[in-house]
Amino acid sequence: MKTEQSVISILPMTSEESGRGGAGLTIHYDFVDTVHGELLIASTHKGVCYLAFVTQGQEAVLAELKQQFPRAIYRRQSDEWQEKALAALPMDAACQHPVTLHLKGTDFQLSVWKELLKIPRGTVTSYGKIAVALQRPKACRAVGTAVGDNPVSILIPCHRVLRTDGALGGYHWGLERKIHLLECELKNS
Repeated sequence: MKTEQSVISILPMTSEESGRGGAGLTIHYDFVDTVHGELLIASTHKGVCYLAFVTQGQEAVLAELKQQFPRAIYRRQSDEWQEKALAALPMDAACQHPVTLHLKGTDFQLSVWKELLKIPRGTVTSYGKIAVALQRPKACRAVGTAVGDNPVSILIPCHRVLRTDGALGGYHWGLERKIHLLECELKNS
């Protein structure tokens, strides 16, 4: 099974880019309908910085994005970064184009998100296994928090992480959506 790591890469934001509430950043965003539901996708001049399901309405999900970067300039428009990311979403074909994610996060969060990219499509893992892979076997809860803080749904496949006992655990956009994503991947892997 092919992992997404070969085509999806994470470029960490510098402290200048992520600090000061995003002052100096211009963020392009748009709303798109997909087979998995409506999404808000946003990008900087370096890559996709946010991808979230619209569950409480467009204004609510846009407000979540603006909480992360309250001083950024926002423009509703799509761009090449978004188009490449959206092309990577279908679960029935491997992504053909490199996708760059330009993310704000701590070193630990970024390491967890990079580890999530290694989970093959159609498989699952646990918070504990991710902690072990990061050589921090006692950091299961911290891993769970970092997984929950993932700002780029689907592309960083946090839906592929289960509790150690095999239970689904939580999902920011609801367990029904997590089940749907897992079933789609299993069917198409």
